Amino acid sequence: MNVTDLYKEVNMSANGSTRTLNIPPPLNNTINILTIIILFITMISLGCTMEISKIKSHLLKPRGVAIAMVTQFGVMPLTAFVLAKSLKMDSVKAVTVLICGCCPGGNLSNIFTLALKGDMNLSIVMTTCSCIAALGLMPLLLLIYCQGFSGLENAVPYFGIISALTFTLAPCGVGIVLNHYKPKYTPFFLKLGLSILILSSIVVFSLCGVAVKDVLWMILTADVVAVAALMPLIGFTLGYAMSAICGLSPKCSRTVSVETGCQNIQLCVAILKVAFPPEVIGPMFLFPLLYYAFQCAEALLLTTCFRCYQMVKTPTEETRIYTNVNVKQEEGKQPQCLGSLEENNQT
Repeated sequence: MNVTDLYKEVNMSANGSTRTLNIPPPLNNTINILTIIILFITMISLGCTMEISKIKSHLLKPRGVAIAMVTQFGVMPLTAFVLAKSLKMDSVKAVTVLICGCCPGGNLSNIFTLALKGDMNLSIVMTTCSCIAALGLMPLLLLIYCQGFSGLENAVPYFGIISALTFTLAPCGVGIVLNHYKPKYTPFFLKLGLSILILSSIVVFSLCGVAVKDVLWMILTADVVAVAALMPLIGFTLGYAMSAICGLSPKCSRTVSVETGCQNIQLCVAILKVAFPPEVIGPMFLFPLLYYAFQCAEALLLTTCFRCYQMVKTPTEETRIYTNVNVKQEEGKQPQCLGSLEENNQT
């Protein structure tokens, strides 16, 4: 049985109709090309933020990176598997959730790390290492976790996933080389890449809306929405908890937390769109976008809470420091005053 027949059989609904998505080939090819362009630009931009010297310094003291790798490829894939299994998802939904859970960290984590006043150097190195490690770990983790779902043992296109992962490393390397040898051009390429990325994303979202307008309701089911909401929240929480338990500073713990919960959504979309035919994956290729929405909303909520906490905490600390300074000044002045009194008494 081939992959398409397998998924059609598993996704047969109660009334006997199949949940397939028929996108016209020109529209499907356009979406695929734009998705690859977005991924290519994203990875070049990510590479432009990396500095070889900073990567070396963190690799020489790899404690934070090692903890982040464990949370990224330990917590998130396991979370995806447990949620998909407990909600009794069918094969198409399960493989989509697993692919999203096994993805490396994305550059969105760098933005939220900055907002949460985390360690930017650690965040960038963690994203770099997770992207490289995903080349071997992502197919391995999918192979392991897919054994828990009937019909997925031999149905996942591992070659297509490995090809997509290999493709992401090339533009990332281009960005690193560009930033190393031509650092003065890096800001220009980042601004240009961001502009193209925004325009391409708007076009892709619009085309996807046209392609799935009749079957969009299929992805807005209770189990899919629950997984999209819970996965990043669990990643943020467990990432911070494990980092704190391992003795990392609050600044580094916040960084690992964000890196764990923020997945590389562009890579996930590219894999689902390129490695799976439309009639196989159906509207579930939009799941990463739903995950992205919850991921941003929850990260913004955490950022808001952290900023509010800092606003309350900082004045208190300033008051305590100011009080201590005044006390020390008074203590310093007191002997001088006593000395003056003794001189007056003697006279």
